[in-house]
Amino acid sequence: MIPSRIMVAQIKHGEILSGSSRGRTRILCIAGPTGSGKSSRAVDEALARNGEIISVDSRQVYRGLDIGTEKILAKEMGGIPHYLIDIRDPEGSYSAGDFVADATRLIQEIAAREKLPILAGGTHFYFDALLRGLPLGIGENPELRERLAELSTAELFALVQERDPRRAAELDPKNRRRLIRALEIIEAKGKVPVRSSMDSGSLFRVKWIVIDPPGEELRKKIDARLANAFERGLVDEVRRVRERVGDARLNELGLEYKIIGEYLRGERTERSLLPALSAKLWQYARRQKAWLRKLGHQTS
Repeated sequence: MIPSRIMVAQIKHGEILSGSSRGRTRILCIAGPTGSGKSSRAVDEALARNGEIISVDSRQVYRGLDIGTEKILAKEMGGIPHYLIDIRDPEGSYSAGDFVADATRLIQEIAAREKLPILAGGTHFYFDALLRGLPLGIGENPELRERLAELSTAELFALVQERDPRRAAELDPKNRRRLIRALEIIEAKGKVPVRSSMDSGSLFRVKWIVIDPPGEELRKKIDARLANAFERGLVDEVRRVRERVGDARLNELGLEYKIIGEYLRGERTERSLLPALSAKLWQYARRQKAWLRKLGHQTS
């Protein structure tokens, strides 16, 4: 049942309980758009509920992507264990299937210690993969498609060649649609067997905390976050990552890394960085808010 303060069309810092409790592991999921304060809320909930935190973020798994992903600092963790942060080098990859396998194992381990597994983050495709199962045909990944849309067709083909040379040899290097689909499938590959949504949903009793600030408030938070990131050395971080992984991989790591990479290559001015990132991140946040509204309709 949804508490009365939750509106289906506009969820405000509310909690939603979904699923029957019988025979299921209890978990708490905290979702919200970029810059909404999910990490700090997760720590507060973990302290209050005797919990441990599993990050649901496709970029925070990578070492060295700290400022650009707004990775939580050790001093901000409140002594709470955090998992799936800094577990891979950025040269490698981490799929939705990898996340499902890791998160399922961690949930079981945390619950066995009689603590509450808390999953917090903004990669909604990962939430869907864990709670509904990876679709048999590998469905669309809107967040990945958004990143890939920023790349040229030649860059897309180079990524397919790097990630799956056999598949690249089969594709028309100028067929943008098929290249994006190939990268989507590569991203979704994992080591765990594909499960149906019925099987996936039967594992957990899910309680949601949805953080969905009003648009103007969120826009200000995004701009403040960006200003702070530049002060902390975001450009230098992107420069280090670029030197390590190259431009093709850098473009895969999200808007901050792609746009600043363009500046480092002399393709845009320094003055354009902040307004360009602000506009792009706001567009991304609006898509995340749309997913949150969809969640509200599904649990009503």
